[in-house]
Amino acid sequence: MIFLVLIVAVWQLTVYKYQIPPWLLPSPSQIGEALWETRGLIWEHTIMTVFETTVGLFLAVILGIATSTLMSLLPFTRRVFYPFLIISQTIPIIAVAPLLLLWLGYGLLPKIVIIVMVCFFPIAITLLEGLELSNLDLLHLLQSMGASPWQIFVLIRWPHAMPALFSGLKIAATYSVMTAVISEWLGASRGLGVYLLRSSNNFLTDRVFAAIIAITLLSFLYYAVIILLTRLALPWYARSKKNQTI
Repeated sequence: MIFLVLIVAVWQLTVYKYQIPPWLLPSPSQIGEALWETRGLIWEHTIMTVFETTVGLFLAVILGIATSTLMSLLPFTRRVFYPFLIISQTIPIIAVAPLLLLWLGYGLLPKIVIIVMVCFFPIAITLLEGLELSNLDLLHLLQSMGASPWQIFVLIRWPHAMPALFSGLKIAATYSVMTAVISEWLGASRGLGVYLLRSSNNFLTDRVFAAIIAITLLSFLYYAVIILLTRLALPWYARSKKNQTI
């Protein structure tokens, strides 16, 4: 925090001393004024970005859990679909997004699909790895007792994979807001991406920084929600992580 305050102070003094024009580099005080004066407008755009992000992230979680569960219970599906999962991440989203807009129009659907495509991968991969890294002794014990694959999944694999799932959710949560903003750049009438693009095109650099602050705070909010859910769902895991840092 002290380091951040120092950077802001140096930034403010540098802009003031060298009289840097606001369109090139506004001072922190000018950015604060822009943030306050346009708070209503930013809020309107934020609501749309939050809606797109929440829906896209929720669908990505459902799809990621379903895919990982299927691959864990049916090993042959992993051999079939896992390469496609990897290939899907080698295709730049910025190249696919215009095609989605062309096929699905300029409504909410292509933006939500883009968010799902980006957030799905870290959730599916981390959960799948977690399901496969279960305690071997417990697995052998249940197998020797004649447990079915579904019983092994419910009793051993799923509980042990929960920390991995929430790790993937943290990554997806930080990606989701930025992906929503990028998808709005490609074609939208509302959203923080639209606000950012319009401000940039009109050389309103202070508003550009205000939008960046709003996007950053929103990303932190989603990340904080995942941290809170982790502590509520896995209190033992949160305590063990805390003890490791002491």
